[in-house]
Amino acid sequence: MFLTLTLLRKGIPGKQWIGKYRRPRQITWQMKRNTVKHLEREAENEYWISRPYMTPEQEYCHAAERRAQNWLNIKEAKFRSFPEHKHMTDHLSHLKITKTWSS
Repeated sequence: MFLTLTLLRKGIPGKQWIGKYRRPRQITWQMKRNTVKHLEREAENEYWISRPYMTPEQEYCHAAERRAQNWLNIKEAKFRSFPEHKHMTDHLSHLKITKTWSS
C-alpha cells in the first residue's frame, strides 16, 4: 500500500513552496547575476576593510583634541541652560521685613 502511494503520487502534498517536500525553485539568470554582483561587492568591501586608513601610531590619540572640544561645548551648553543663582533676599523679598509701620 505504501509502495503504491509513493509510486502513484502525482503532486506535492500541502503548500508547494514550503515544507519538507516542497517544489524546488527554478534558478534564473537574474538570480545568478544578482548573486555574482553581491559576491563581487562583498569581495570589494573585504578588500577595503583589510587595508587600514591609519597606522596604529597615527590612530593613537588622533581625536583627543576634538573630543575635548566637544566635551567643553556640551558643558557650556549645559551651563547656559542652567538658571541664574538666587539669593536669600530674592526669596524673602515678599515679606518686606525692612518696611516700617510709619513712613
